[in-house]
Amino acid sequence: MDRLVNTVRPYAWGSVDAIPELLKVAPTGEPQAELWMGAHPGSPSRVDRGEGGRSLAALIAADPERELGAAAVAKFGPELPFLLKVLAAGTPLSIQAHPDLAQARAGFADEEARGVPLDAPHRNYKDANHKPEMICALGEFEGLCGFRAPAEAADLLQSLGVPALTGLVEILRGKPESEALSETLATILTMTGETARTTVAEVAAAVERAAGAEPDGQFAAYAFAAREFPGDTGLLAALLLNYVRLQPGEALYLGAGVPHAYLRGLGIEILANSDNVLRGGLTPKHVDVPELLRVVIFQGGEPGVLRPVADADGEELYPAPIDEFRLSRFTLGDAARHLPGPAPQILLCTEGAARLTAADGSTLTLARGESAFLPATGTDTELTGPGATVFRATVTL
Repeated sequence: MDRLVNTVRPYAWGSVDAIPELLKVAPTGEPQAELWMGAHPGSPSRVDRGEGGRSLAALIAADPERELGAAAVAKFGPELPFLLKVLAAGTPLSIQAHPDLAQARAGFADEEARGVPLDAPHRNYKDANHKPEMICALGEFEGLCGFRAPAEAADLLQSLGVPALTGLVEILRGKPESEALSETLATILTMTGETARTTVAEVAAAVERAAGAEPDGQFAAYAFAAREFPGDTGLLAALLLNYVRLQPGEALYLGAGVPHAYLRGLGIEILANSDNVLRGGLTPKHVDVPELLRVVIFQGGEPGVLRPVADADGEELYPAPIDEFRLSRFTLGDAARHLPGPAPQILLCTEGAARLTAADGSTLTLARGESAFLPATGTDTELTGPGATVFRATVTL
């Protein structure tokens, strides 16, 4: 068992105090957006096995089968296939979607062949992997997930009373679902000049008025986004998406092609080991409209809010249709829980203190905000700690 030393990513949209509060450290005064746990080359966790500390990525690269297990290496390759994060959004993240595996491989190969530097601001594909993800709320968490049904989106736009939106409403009401959503989004994202400035300003004023009448509803969230990104046509795109308010312990799974944005809150995020993002607004970063439109799935419907399903041993699983990651939670009482060890695992304690006991009798105690890597030993690890909450990230073999 290895206690992890993790890196905090200070993105501008991060919360100043949420991650420090979880870790019980003093805020720096700067936004702290993501705490990374895993072996992603961007910010690999570090472990200390009596040799002064090494990155988890280097340990795995030195002996993948020892750390990940032969079955995981055979199925996913010689790298940890997931990345676990604590995500703290103080302001909205960009509206975005992620490619599927075939799209990622093709996009990465194309940009490599064209010689686009990996760190170029206009680079879309940082790697050749897909990036399905899940967010699980630690507190109340607001986000946007998937398209509204076209009729519902039309009703929302019409309710704002902005004449400039009439054409979008007509598209949404007059065409089949996929065509209606794709044409509406394309119209919004290619809007420029005075038309864009005037329309966005009028919509921002309209959502502010609506938020005043309903200060704790969806319009308050849209008004928040409008204030953070004045003049950004992403505000119009955001109105096409479902507003979701997760309660603590609830989660969302976001597969390839699903447009989404996190607005504010603290959560546990788990994702395949990739950094491929195609943005569609609410951002100063590069927006590649044709590529985004090619990747997005234009299908409306309610977002599927996930709640954990407990098994007989007390493990609460968040089901997801993917094998690269598996997220579950333990809310510990007096009974010990036993974690099977055929695959690599990362454990994160979010409440109380949890004690891990390995098959050889060695122990490790995790306080709130601390995490550990469990290599694939093939033996069980005992988990105890009355009152503790522990999230478990692993793979499905």
